[in-house]
Amino acid sequence: MDPHPRRWWRCPLDVETLARGALERVRDAARNVAAARGAAVRIETSSALIAGSFASYEHLEVDGVAPVAWAELSGFFAAADGWVRLHGNYPHHAAVLERSYGIKDRDSLTTVLAGLDAAEIEQEVTAAGGIAAAVRERTAWEAEPQHAARSGHAWAEVHERGERRVLPGAPAGEAAEAPGLLAGVRVLDLTRVIAGPTATQLLACLGADVLRIDPPHRPEILAQHLSTGMGKRSAVADLRDAAQRDRVRGLAAEADVIVSGYRPGALDHHGLGVGDLEDLAPQAVIAVLSAWGDTGPWGSRSGFDSIVQAASGIAVACGSAERPGALPVQALDHASGHLIAAHVLSALADARARTLRVSLLGAAENLLALPAPPAQEPAALPVPRIQVRAGERPLLAVPPPLLVDGAMIGRDVGSYGASGLDSPPRKGTRDCCAIR
Repeated sequence: MDPHPRRWWRCPLDVETLARGALERVRDAARNVAAARGAAVRIETSSALIAGSFASYEHLEVDGVAPVAWAELSGFFAAADGWVRLHGNYPHHAAVLERSYGIKDRDSLTTVLAGLDAAEIEQEVTAAGGIAAAVRERTAWEAEPQHAARSGHAWAEVHERGERRVLPGAPAGEAAEAPGLLAGVRVLDLTRVIAGPTATQLLACLGADVLRIDPPHRPEILAQHLSTGMGKRSAVADLRDAAQRDRVRGLAAEADVIVSGYRPGALDHHGLGVGDLEDLAPQAVIAVLSAWGDTGPWGSRSGFDSIVQAASGIAVACGSAERPGALPVQALDHASGHLIAAHVLSALADARARTLRVSLLGAAENLLALPAPPAQEPAALPVPRIQVRAGERPLLAVPPPLLVDGAMIGRDVGSYGASGLDSPPRKGTRDCCAIR
């Protein structure tokens, strides 16, 4: 990795060290996979690739147009006694705010919330199925039961379950190419938003056969899907339907890697909880992502990077006396996604079946524990982007932050929303890998 520059972002917290640490683990794990498969390749990363990839959504262009990062009902709102952060990017979460407060736009919501306490807003919105967090000072978060419940837990917790098959040697003619590094590895992607899809995108761009499953009634935000969809196939499956649920369970049973990013407990009644997956796929590497960890009073609560920042003290640390602030990038998401990828790669290289649990709160705690970064002006880095396609759509996107023999590893995006689960992977490049 290039040693300089030391700082890329303007922030009182050392986001660069968090980001570099996660990518160093990915790089080293990918090298171990290459060694296990007898692939003589050079695997590196760079500051520009890391910085660009941690803001991949912001640098995405679809048909020449950049997506809007935040919806109208997302962001900080002043409460009667402080601040609250809301997440209304998904329509069903925005609908909770509209129903709860009888509002239709940001201005009317601002007016209503100004008369309520932040803790009251957090409780009301969360109870109604929405996403909110009161903005807390660090000392206030440390007094919360959820902090106490998670204080002894690592960012990534690994449970060894036994041996799995050794990776075969790299296919002839592909050993020196990124698509050959994980050739033959099947990944079932049950993730959403940023962190989980970031992990599975990196695996796909290293050659794994990644199939992402989404529910028909809660579609992913399209630009968000495109920004983390390189190299994947995609399908829709309604787990409320017994036949489709059984098909997904069958896919899990055949997978080498399963990555799940739904809130703890959400998939249990579909037979796809952590214990179910361990029983279905004793050979698989299983990675599970949560916002708050899977224990404590918030263990089954949904959350996002921005919401964890608000609750844990990061928003106050990044703000001013007048209002809270945010990290320069969604660093908790991206660092957690790459940490998952690193552990998955390590398990494959070691021929071990492991269960991995990672939380965004763990990333926040690691970031807050780092010493303050040096007081120097951040360097302006170039943004490495590549031209790929999603079906007929041209995309300008930041690829996953690894270089294989000096080349970037981006791939075309598989189609989104295809129906059916039974078609085999398309051979060759994945320019439009529909499952229809």
